[in-house]
Amino acid sequence: MTTETKVRRPRPAAVILTASAEARIANLMENAPEGAIGVKLSTPRRGCSGLAYSVDYVTEANPMDERIETPGGLFFIDSASVLYLIGSTMDWQEDDFTAGFVFQNPNAKGSCGCGESFTV
Repeated sequence: MTTETKVRRPRPAAVILTASAEARIANLMENAPEGAIGVKLSTPRRGCSGLAYSVDYVTEANPMDERIETPGGLFFIDSASVLYLIGSTMDWQEDDFTAGFVFQNPNAKGSCGCGESFTV
C-alpha cells in the first residue's frame, strides 16, 4: 500500500480586486486613522433591495473573516458576507463627477434604481 500526499491548491479569494482597487486600498491605508490594520468589505442590510456594499477601516482582525493581503495593506471580507460575494470583482473608478468602489457580483439577482443596494 502506498501513501499519497495530497497537495491542496490555495483557495481562490472570494473577491477579486483589480489593480485600481488595490491602489485605492493602499491610499486608504496611507491615510488610515491610528490603530487601523486594514479595510473590510461587508454587506449590511440596507437600501431598497436589501443589501449594500460597505467598506470601512478595521482595527482588529476577526479570525472568521476572509483575509486578502494586497500590496498596500490588508483587506478583509466579513464572514457573514462571503456567500453573497463569491466570484465578485471589486474595482475603483473615478471620473469628473463620482469616485467609488464598483462591484461586478454574479450572485446579485437585482439592484435598486440608484445602484446603492442589491438582492441575492
